Amino acid sequence: MTSATDEPRNSDLQSEEALLTALKEARWYAVQVASGCEKRVKTNLEQRIQSFDVADKIVQVEIPHTPTVKIRKDGKRQPSEEKVFPGYVLVRMIMSDDTWQVVRNTTHVINFVGAEQKRGSGRGRGHVKPVPLNPSEVERIFKQTTEQEPVVKIDMATGDKIVVLSGPFKDFEGEVIEVSPERSKLKALLSIFGRDTPVELEFNQVKKQS
Repeated sequence: MTSATDEPRNSDLQSEEALLTALKEARWYAVQVASGCEKRVKTNLEQRIQSFDVADKIVQVEIPHTPTVKIRKDGKRQPSEEKVFPGYVLVRMIMSDDTWQVVRNTTHVINFVGAEQKRGSGRGRGHVKPVPLNPSEVERIFKQTTEQEPVVKIDMATGDKIVVLSGPFKDFEGEVIEVSPERSKLKALLSIFGRDTPVELEFNQVKKQS
């Protein structure tokens, strides 16, 4: 005879089995969303997944990020993140009419990325058939988010006026002539002994003049 305490355990076991099955069958799809609404879409979609009880069919919602380091105006480094695909959210799911509706009708979702099917008659855009991402492409995307070295970002461009904060040229003023984000360095023309001289400096050695 089955006791009352066995039922929740059986239910949990069935849920785990359903999730494992979904993980095997689910594919990754790219979903285009309104610009700047990626996090909002992720939150809303995760709520809808629970509301419509499709957690065993839509199993993961991600916004891939890569690490960055922003150089602030005072020269200090601030860890940050940058979206790999601005305007897109990745969804791991088993595609069906029901799951398509859950995702497609989420606020700020524009459409799945896929192959556009032409209308049989009349004008206007046809229906977009969602096309799953290639597994190797998905692997590359997520590998990039975990293994890539932080990219240094600085709000500085050629022609900007700067002042040197440290090093042998501290307090010198100059003009940026080249920016190399991949090396975290820039070149600036500094007036040394009355002559404009190109000097290479680290991002954290300079501050942009207001």
